[in-house]
Amino acid sequence: MSKKANICFLISIIFTIFLLGCTIKTPNEFDLNQLNRVDVEVVKADESYEEAVMITDEETIDVLRKTFKQIKWEPNAEPKMAKKEDVKATLFFRYDENMPERLFEYQVWFNLSNDKATIISNNVKEGYGTLDKGNAQTLESILLNK
Repeated sequence: MSKKANICFLISIIFTIFLLGCTIKTPNEFDLNQLNRVDVEVVKADESYEEAVMITDEETIDVLRKTFKQIKWEPNAEPKMAKKEDVKATLFFRYDENMPERLFEYQVWFNLSNDKATIISNNVKEGYGTLDKGNAQTLESILLNK
């Protein structure tokens, strides 16, 4: 082999190793234990959003982790909602300090008639979900700062 061919071969091996390393570190599924921040935008009466509020307090994040674990998901459902969501929450997940955070957006409706919550996620593995009365009240008190 020529010197040029050896260099090209070496560069391709290094590039392949680099790509494999990046692929291995990127998780296929998110883990609520990696949740480190939540941005909350409340919908106003005119259907615009209030300025986003950032939640980073570890105790509150821990309560949100436990609450989100209780959501009953229907991944393939595509519901049509009659009104705009009450809250838009963006969850930030940190898997590796050297990698950017992964974001998932949640639209949340609080149902006054049955004290439950309806959630639509942009994570295809989740889709449409519901929360029971107790967890819905916990989520509402945190997201709406009640």
